[in-house]
Amino acid sequence: MADNAQIAKQVIEAAGGEGNVRSVAHCATRLRIMLHDKEKADISSLEHIEKVKGAFYNSGQLQVIFGTGTVNRMYEEVMKLDIEGTSKAEMKEEAKNQGNTFQRWIRTFGDVFVPIIPALVATGLFMGLRGLVTQPLLLSWFGLTPDSLPENFILYTQVLTDTAFIFLPALVAWSTFRVFGGSPILGIVLGLMLVSPALPNAWDIGGGDVEPIKFFGFIPVLGYQGSVLPAFITGIVGAKLEKNLRKRVPEYLDLILTPFLVLLIMITLALFIIGPVFHIVENGIFAGTKAILDLPLGLSGLIIGFAHQIIVITGVHHIFNLLEIQLLDRVGTNAFNPIITASIAAQGGAALAVGLKTKSKQLKALALPSSLSAFLGITEPAIFGVNLRYMKPFIMGLIGGAAGGFFASLSGIEATGMAITVIPGTLLYIGDLYQVIFYILTNLIAIGLAFGLTWAFGFNDDMLNKNKG
Repeated sequence: MADNAQIAKQVIEAAGGEGNVRSVAHCATRLRIMLHDKEKADISSLEHIEKVKGAFYNSGQLQVIFGTGTVNRMYEEVMKLDIEGTSKAEMKEEAKNQGNTFQRWIRTFGDVFVPIIPALVATGLFMGLRGLVTQPLLLSWFGLTPDSLPENFILYTQVLTDTAFIFLPALVAWSTFRVFGGSPILGIVLGLMLVSPALPNAWDIGGGDVEPIKFFGFIPVLGYQGSVLPAFITGIVGAKLEKNLRKRVPEYLDLILTPFLVLLIMITLALFIIGPVFHIVENGIFAGTKAILDLPLGLSGLIIGFAHQIIVITGVHHIFNLLEIQLLDRVGTNAFNPIITASIAAQGGAALAVGLKTKSKQLKALALPSSLSAFLGITEPAIFGVNLRYMKPFIMGLIGGAAGGFFASLSGIEATGMAITVIPGTLLYIGDLYQVIFYILTNLIAIGLAFGLTWAFGFNDDMLNKNKG
């Protein structure tokens, strides 16, 4: 069995050697290698290297799938080699120029929101736990009712569940400044200005209790609690403004004048132009999202459950982050999560069928861990390492995802958070017994159908010979 250092060397050799590597980075599951000449890379050889769960070329990068945890260790070993070329930051800049305009924007959108997701995951878990500990049935076991809970305890739970969404514009503006080369601290301050207590609260306005302030008689000025797009666009413009100012402001005035001008100009633009315009855009996106989710007879689950993993392959699935954040902020629950969960679980079911049915030890060693990874919410190893390689298992997974999503939509289950699915995702439903039961059934339907179809029609060992080389 090769150690990680040997595997790292084999990966770089299959990528065309050290001289062909411009730079290396990684995400949660993949090693991302920027190449000078992609024709020198041998993807077939890469896929046969130990611990590699799949490899493909996309978005200007050679992407080698190792899975969570393993990819971090491989990245460390690769960095010990004599890799010449650009830095990791420059690699991101280079990658931004790859693909069409829509793909580049979605990729940038992902760069902004991925660092924020852990805070939103924690918030969703807190919401689930609050639902559990305030459940009348559970409280009755201890001789309590929801009304008997101390007011201070309810206040404590509100701090846990509300803070991330109240200050979401600060998180978004911080991350956007970071991605676009501005000073993150200015992003935080600018985002906090968007939710200043001096402004009418967005949630109070939504409830009809408060009216926006009207400047010049027609420009509505309000706080942007829980909002995303106004802070995102403000962050982009603000970061670019800061970079331009730093080129023009004399060095001895830079510390004082640049942040002053950035904050002054940007909060003015944000409150009077960017905010009002993109708040309308955001409302339109939310209305469209709700219209899709409200399709009758479970059609939304059928469509999304089938298409989601296809969208994952294209790399533009980060757009769902915006939709889920909006649902959680405005509705308080996330109906996308159980549908997406079904599509992820189904790909795991298909990979599991391949792993159990094949007699190939190498494929078993790849498929079984990949299915476990999918059941923990990460499908790339199962998709690229197993299902797409033989195609039929992937299609059976799409069918299973559609069935599971259809059931989730019909049953009306909704998560209290986002970004975790399948087994870990159960924590987002624990506050309601009905929700937990039907969430588990959703997963079982998706996994069971994908597994059964793959076992019966989607895979046999004759396919191994057709995929060699």
